[in-house]
Amino acid sequence: MVYLDNSSTTPVCRRAIEAMNKTLCEDFGNASSLHMLGIDAESYLDDARASVAKRLGCESGCITFTSGGTEANNMAVFGAVSARKRFGKRIITSEIEHPSVLNAFKALENEGYEVIWLKPDASGKICERDIFEAVNNETIFISLMYVNNETGALQPVEAAAAAAKSAAVRFDMPKKPLVHCDAVQAFGKIDINVKAIDVDLMSVSAHKLHGPKGVGALYIKKGVRISPLMYGGGQEKGLRPGTENVPAIAGFGAAVEDIGNISQNCTAAKALKEYLLSKLSEIDGIVINSPADALPFIINISLPGHKAETLLHRLEAKEIYVSSGSACSKGRLSHVLKAQGLDAGIIDSSIRISLSRFNTNRDIEALAQALKEIKG
Repeated sequence: MVYLDNSSTTPVCRRAIEAMNKTLCEDFGNASSLHMLGIDAESYLDDARASVAKRLGCESGCITFTSGGTEANNMAVFGAVSARKRFGKRIITSEIEHPSVLNAFKALENEGYEVIWLKPDASGKICERDIFEAVNNETIFISLMYVNNETGALQPVEAAAAAAKSAAVRFDMPKKPLVHCDAVQAFGKIDINVKAIDVDLMSVSAHKLHGPKGVGALYIKKGVRISPLMYGGGQEKGLRPGTENVPAIAGFGAAVEDIGNISQNCTAAKALKEYLLSKLSEIDGIVINSPADALPFIINISLPGHKAETLLHRLEAKEIYVSSGSACSKGRLSHVLKAQGLDAGIIDSSIRISLSRFNTNRDIEALAQALKEIKG
């Protein structure tokens, strides 16, 4: 099997499986219980929280565990807007966000909020100037992803934070607009420091970095308040009430610890991407949709004349697994490539190849050979 769909999900690493097994079979207590089994369970939460916080460059107390990236994004968007609604009605995002952000903004737009939809350029990047120009004295919230999940295009998150800060001074705003970043595709693949980026909120997920599905986290800057979406027993500082999923959280922490050296992993991914591009250059008609400076783990390509779904299944028949864009889109034409202004034929034939630190040159060779055979 050649698995090249790591932006959809990743195989769970052994270290995470071992941590999950231990909390399922031995240390199975409720982390809210006051007896020793509960205290032991809580220690897994503490360790995982510390691991995630260390990778984000923040304090453990800034990490709230969720059921995944989608919940973290919804918690950030609805929670921040609800907390700041008395200060204005303008919120800003881009046309190329993940559906969990995109559809949350559409819901808020239906509630009467003014949504500014930033459009990417032809390479799939949001222009920094557009962000600064979009912010006015009514702006309360900005959300911009770190890495696009379909093309790997890096987005100017630092500029969004700077625009919010600048607007607060220029317009003498009572509260600076809150800035959220969906970093689900970036976390564990590039070095992130939330304090240097200066965002208020950041979403991450476990199953994109060889952890289990069903667990993620939201970074909330110290001093920032967002409204809860649910109410219950007060777990996770009241933002995510309910008995914590200790096995999944333990697996998340273990997967983060298993990442190793991010810089070395990224260098290896760049080399693998270059090898892939060299192999693809041997096939007539292949179009590269990702920008040259995209995250090296994600490469979006098109083979005009061949529908993406057909390509996907012909590759699957050879036990090679890729994706036709975001897994959440369920085969619909990419809204990301459409926003870039690409031709319908290019979009309809696009597939996403996404790497992990466990992929090899042999995987690339198998994919290239299969594409050659399909192309004829």
